[in-house]
Amino acid sequence: MPSKKKVVALWVLTSVFVSACMGLPQGTSAVSGFEVDRYLGTWYEIARLDHRFERGLTNVTAEYTLQDDGGLRVVNRGFSTKTEEWDEAVGKAYLVGSPDVGQLKVSFFGPFYGGYNILELDKEDYQYALVAGPDRSYLWILARSPDLSESKVQSLVEKARRLEFPVNDLIYVSHDAVTE
Repeated sequence: MPSKKKVVALWVLTSVFVSACMGLPQGTSAVSGFEVDRYLGTWYEIARLDHRFERGLTNVTAEYTLQDDGGLRVVNRGFSTKTEEWDEAVGKAYLVGSPDVGQLKVSFFGPFYGGYNILELDKEDYQYALVAGPDRSYLWILARSPDLSESKVQSLVEKARRLEFPVNDLIYVSHDAVTE
């Protein structure tokens, strides 16, 4: 049986690791004046940094709906160019801290959460967002339609560049006429 000190040390290390996965990239801040009800609905992925869980996906969307417990149900969906089938991941998200700050924790894998930080948001119409994970290796540009103006995309890319994200590695997502 492990000693009490080992159990406490393991718990502390786990807590530090989990909280690091839910934080903000250093030198960034989540938007204030956030209204979760206005964020609900479908968002189209315009651009992203590459990660194995999205590799080879086109036509990527994220749909946010309110759950009974006050959290959000998250359905990420994309078309795999490798298998020529739709992939879908269902997760959950909860606000972190103040409800008017665009900082959430999201999980697609049981009790493990990662940071979801809205760094830029069209607060007037909720038509676009710049979202980061807990560090600079996660970045998404999202929009309410599959087409976001080139000037707005470049403006969001420039903000990400100023925040020291590796914007030269962005993948621009195709939204073609794939049918179900």
